[in-house]
Amino acid sequence: MWPWLEKIASACWDRVRRYALTKKDEDESDADASADDLLWSRDLARHATGEFSFAVVQANEVLEDHSQVETGAAATFVGVYDGHGGAEASRFISNHLSAHIVRLAQEHGTMSEDVVRNAFSATEEGFMSLVRRTHLIKPAMTTIGSCCLVGIIWRGTLYLANLGDSRAVVGCSNEPNKIVAEQLTRDHNAGMEEIRQELKSLHPDDSQIVVLKNGVWRIKGIIQVSRSIGDAYLKKREFALDQSTARFHLPEPLRRPVLTSEPSIYSRVLSSQDRFLIFASDGLWEHISNQQAVEIVYNSPREGIARRLVEAALKEAARKREMKYGDIKKLDKGVRRYFHDDITVVVIFIDHELRQEGSASVPELSVRGFVDAAGPSSFSGLNDIT
Repeated sequence: MWPWLEKIASACWDRVRRYALTKKDEDESDADASADDLLWSRDLARHATGEFSFAVVQANEVLEDHSQVETGAAATFVGVYDGHGGAEASRFISNHLSAHIVRLAQEHGTMSEDVVRNAFSATEEGFMSLVRRTHLIKPAMTTIGSCCLVGIIWRGTLYLANLGDSRAVVGCSNEPNKIVAEQLTRDHNAGMEEIRQELKSLHPDDSQIVVLKNGVWRIKGIIQVSRSIGDAYLKKREFALDQSTARFHLPEPLRRPVLTSEPSIYSRVLSSQDRFLIFASDGLWEHISNQQAVEIVYNSPREGIARRLVEAALKEAARKREMKYGDIKKLDKGVRRYFHDDITVVVIFIDHELRQEGSASVPELSVRGFVDAAGPSSFSGLNDIT
């Protein structure tokens, strides 16, 4: 066995912490009696080169967002998975994608865009295999999918990949006392003209590839996002649904897939001007602009900043309906979906003095209520790849 692989195999659990952001910490007490029962957060914790904060608010009857932060001594992994049609796809991604990335990075001896791309492919194949095994018993599995946004900070480089319309934004400080938002990912949403043109060019023989329905552009009149994990019925003819499922029924058989699982991949060497990163599902960006978000982070204390972003979005959602946020907080899950979507926000602060040291220790963190059911992660293996 290669020496670095031996180190990976013997990596200790105390070198990595995994936070699954979709389960509320039962030990967490909130002194504010007016707190939102469907919103929970970790106000501040450590990662390899700084601190991070996250928050989740539930709107659907079943929370369809899944997400995670995995921290090792020299690497940080962030994943935001915005499910639709159910939570099975986003849950599957949370349980498998980071493991694929570690395995492939170990095999190649490094992190790269190809490693991330192949990990997405393996995750898609795994979920499609699950659909194939279960769809006769549970036909709805063919209509379940998820957007997928991933960020990996390793050796001073940020690797990003996304499918769908979750978004990563960096706050850059180019001048004293000024912060500027830079969107790092591309939204794959039919509401964007460039995405509609892309779809039309890929399907020149399909006049109904994008349809304006009730004021919203949708692919085949059904779905807004053009890329996803899952959504088997829009990718493979074998998973086509009959007319009894009107919402998901296609009027004619698929000639070719209308959605893809090919991610947009980006890499960026982090500069001293990059102050923090915001990863969030589209529920945040529906109500807050990129610039508004970075200004809130820049002008506020770090502790609880992800919660503050979520609350800002909820207040804006309430304002649009001529309501107060306090009124929305009184609504039950399911009902709240008429006012806002599930929202997940992760804010990653980049402390460059730690990054320049090359290896920052990560103190012991309490993970009660946040440890993923899949068990300990081996993400720390990335620390040992040479």
